[in-house]
Amino acid sequence: MEEDTHYRIRFSSLCFINEHVGFQGTIKSSPGDFIVIEIDEQGQLVNKAIDEPINAVSKIPELNNFAKKPKLDLQNLSFEDGSYQELNTLSKCSDGDQNHQSNSEKEDTISDRTSKCEEEKADVLNFFLDEKTNELLNQFACDVKEKWNSETELIGPSPEFSLGRILDKNQRAILHSAIRQKFPFLITVGKNSEIVIKPNLEYKELCHLVSEEEALDFFKYLDAKKENSKFTFKPDANKDHRKAVHHFVNKKFGNLVETKSFPEQTYSAGDPNVVITVRFREKTKHKKRSLLECQERKVIYTAFTLRKENLEMFEAIGFLALKLGVIPSDFTYAGLKDKKAITYQAMVVRKVTPERLKNIEKEIEKKRMNVFNIRSVGKPLRLGQLKGNHFNIVVRNLQNQINDSANLKERIFEAIENVKNKGFVNYYGPQRFGKGRKVHTDQIGLALLKNEMVKAIKLFLTPEDLDDPVNRAKKYFLQTEDAKGTLSLMPEFKVRERALLEALHRFGMTEEGCIQAWFSFPHSMRLFYIHAYSSKIWNEAASYRLETYGSKVVEGDLICLDEDVDEHFPSTKVHLVTEEEESANTYTIHQVVLPVLGYNIQYPKNQVGQWYQETLSRDGLQTCRFKVPTLKLNVPGCYRQILKHAHNLSYQLMGDHDVKMEGSHIDESTLSLLISFNLDASCYATVCLREVMKYDI
Repeated sequence: MEEDTHYRIRFSSLCFINEHVGFQGTIKSSPGDFIVIEIDEQGQLVNKAIDEPINAVSKIPELNNFAKKPKLDLQNLSFEDGSYQELNTLSKCSDGDQNHQSNSEKEDTISDRTSKCEEEKADVLNFFLDEKTNELLNQFACDVKEKWNSETELIGPSPEFSLGRILDKNQRAILHSAIRQKFPFLITVGKNSEIVIKPNLEYKELCHLVSEEEALDFFKYLDAKKENSKFTFKPDANKDHRKAVHHFVNKKFGNLVETKSFPEQTYSAGDPNVVITVRFREKTKHKKRSLLECQERKVIYTAFTLRKENLEMFEAIGFLALKLGVIPSDFTYAGLKDKKAITYQAMVVRKVTPERLKNIEKEIEKKRMNVFNIRSVGKPLRLGQLKGNHFNIVVRNLQNQINDSANLKERIFEAIENVKNKGFVNYYGPQRFGKGRKVHTDQIGLALLKNEMVKAIKLFLTPEDLDDPVNRAKKYFLQTEDAKGTLSLMPEFKVRERALLEALHRFGMTEEGCIQAWFSFPHSMRLFYIHAYSSKIWNEAASYRLETYGSKVVEGDLICLDEDVDEHFPSTKVHLVTEEEESANTYTIHQVVLPVLGYNIQYPKNQVGQWYQETLSRDGLQTCRFKVPTLKLNVPGCYRQILKHAHNLSYQLMGDHDVKMEGSHIDESTLSLLISFNLDASCYATVCLREVMKYDI
């Protein structure tokens, strides 16, 4: 793995701030040796039980128990008895027509009932509309259908037909419903007291995916809005086609309904048909609110703590999304977590109730995941929305550095106390770049910044030197560029790879096709690769800054005057050190920050700033604005402190026989270090330990 060896040399070349000798040891001998617990914004560990009851599930009603839409008060209309009877029959008929079933034994019944309803809808229209208007309405409907069924597209503005002004509100409501039920391929729009009728373009779009009969029934179902009702499309064995139907319904009507796939009732191994069922989302009764509040209340958010073991975070999210029937971008989180570790972190998922999340607890345990502290919340999480992380780490196989004969325990105590007092260089950790891999995330990020989309795809799908199904699939792809064939080889659990391959199969291995393929990733994941490149440059810049100027704050350095600093503060809070301030030693090295690349940052006005420009030119980014419009990525940049401190640091030396590790035989004479500390958000425990040990781990 030549590329990875080169990367290890590059990371090893980064300098230190402390001068002690250090020691050697191994971390992550097992996931239990590296425990990471997120600290929320209130300073609480997220693995602790929350104060409110966990069974918050009871607060969220079932999705099918939404508030019933108020029906028209037909009894108060001033109709003749016979006319009212017709309308009442129509109302009942519409109600009974909603539970569309695919069972063949019910088709005749539904057909008969539908025919009856069609007749009665016509009667309603005849009652309210004069003969001429009714005739024109039917002609308008026929014209729309004929143009759609022919090769001729509707060109120019969408045609309209007006019924004129109808002053009675109840009459207008009944007409809206009757027209939509009789002509689902039309929509009605109210303009003051006027009813305007237009072609339903969404109906036409759906007809490209399903039969016209299904499209008609689906829009009738939507218009009726019957409580607890469901609509089921015909059985479909084509996964890609089902996915397209899911996408259409959720994109157009996702705030009103939700979709799910289920095996057909007559399902058998030889007939793997699946049906898509649609049902209305839950609604809650509430007082009149602002439009913004109403929009926010339509979305369900469920917060939880995720515990995972030896599992990459994006893989865990992909698996959860698969089980919950949502997409990975529906999950939000405050920070990324290690793979080879036991980690606890806060997450929020949208469009999922607490009860649905609790229902998959047993299934995800097989994947070494657990969810708890499940509760309903009002909004998603965002990156950086945490105070930091708590670490409990075991460092095993402790020994002196080569050619160091000093007392090992003294070396360990000296190292820890030095870092406790002086801090550590705040590098981004190796795991941010894909430690141990041929291709690192920063290389993919550089390709994206240079708009080399095909190259970025190939880098992402570059195999490791391992003979397993995943790497065999990747190798096949690079040899053939056959996305469909690669999909058949790629294991189901590789959610990101499969999403990318499905998009490549759909759009092709062209520059444009690869752009579309990157959109199969959530925005945060696309951004992750750009940030990885920026992180790599920051690491090299920090090392260069310390090697060039040491711990002295010099003219042209950037410092942040705020005591409570995170990475996301504006350039207006960054101060450029003057010659006078350097002479007076006004600032300390702990106040110095360096820019993380982006379009809205300033560079130091000394040799470090010049180094940034030369490095960007070396990588072909001298004119880069850190915006990738084709992927909808804008990277403003930020600032990061060169040095950081560990908080609440404690440690203990023990014999390995006192620190159990499953599946290993331990020499009882070997020492282990148990060390616990807190780090601010975006700091890496492995980097802190590297400074302590002076050893690349």
